[in-house]
Amino acid sequence: MTALTDIRAQMQAADLDALVVSSKPNRTWLTGFHGSAGTVVITPAALYLLVDFRYIEQAKVQAPAAHTVMYKNLYPTLREQLTSLGVKRAGFESSHVVHKMWQRLQNEMPDITWVGVDTWIEAARGCKRPEELAALEKAVVIADQAFAAILPAIKPGITESDLALELEFTLRRLGAERMAFDIITASGVRGALPHGAPTDKVIERGDLVTLDFGAVWQGYHSDITRTVAVGNVSDKQREIYELVLAAQLAGIAAVAPGKTGREVDAVAREMIAAAGYGERFGHGLGHGVGLEIHEEYPRLAATSEVELKPGMVCSVEPGVYIPGWGGVRIEDMVVVTESGCRVLTTSPKELLIV
Repeated sequence: MTALTDIRAQMQAADLDALVVSSKPNRTWLTGFHGSAGTVVITPAALYLLVDFRYIEQAKVQAPAAHTVMYKNLYPTLREQLTSLGVKRAGFESSHVVHKMWQRLQNEMPDITWVGVDTWIEAARGCKRPEELAALEKAVVIADQAFAAILPAIKPGITESDLALELEFTLRRLGAERMAFDIITASGVRGALPHGAPTDKVIERGDLVTLDFGAVWQGYHSDITRTVAVGNVSDKQREIYELVLAAQLAGIAAVAPGKTGREVDAVAREMIAAAGYGERFGHGLGHGVGLEIHEEYPRLAATSEVELKPGMVCSVEPGVYIPGWGGVRIEDMVVVTESGCRVLTTSPKELLIV
């Protein structure tokens, strides 16, 4: 794994004998193990996966490249493992290790110098391997199929909560392991809430309805947002929708290797601002997607200097949210290519009136 070679090079530059990895997504990416508990130890020569009795057989199957070690109590076993390897300086994930765990590492392994490292593995995860892209594309297909299947259910009289429930059933029937995140259904004036959780509000004729959802397939997430009109559409609804769609298409066209997240975000943001709605687009244009629904590499936002590289996967999701009126968001997932990007999401984006 070239990325693992890069991580080991960083370890060498930091004079680390080992790197202890405790976060689940990083653990899964390094080993293939999907269990809920475990610790990975990276050394210059090998990869070790420490798990308890519940996961020993699972680990052997899912992580064949790692040396599997079973523990009854993590910290004594980790201490024994690091001592046997002659570790004097070890890195830990400063973004994931809570203070209590850090104290235990210090107290139970005082002979080891602990060094916090940040985002080494997250950065390596940014460029997806072929098998990761295949899993992501399957997760997107499930979401696209679910959107097509749910359209007949979006009608006056159904509540946001019931629509979300039907969408979850549909995603599971189509093969989703679980939801990528809590489904968002926001209708009418509630469309002004970017993360509006479903309520008992009844969907009415003339509402815009925003659906934001995704599926998980083999641990990888999809993320799609579509806004549809119920029964009819007003001139202002159409105006806002067409603005958001134009900004989204421009954002997608701007995605290319060598661009920074800030540069791509600016393309869509400036279009919305020029139309007079800049203050109504308050979140970033997009985020990385993979083993986590929100990944930092790459993030499309005004504060992001992350440079896009081929194989990175992210969302492109501008929105306009007007309190007391409603909102529109349109979101696709794209993968950065050598010359631009490829859109993974295939659900229609023209304004649908259901």
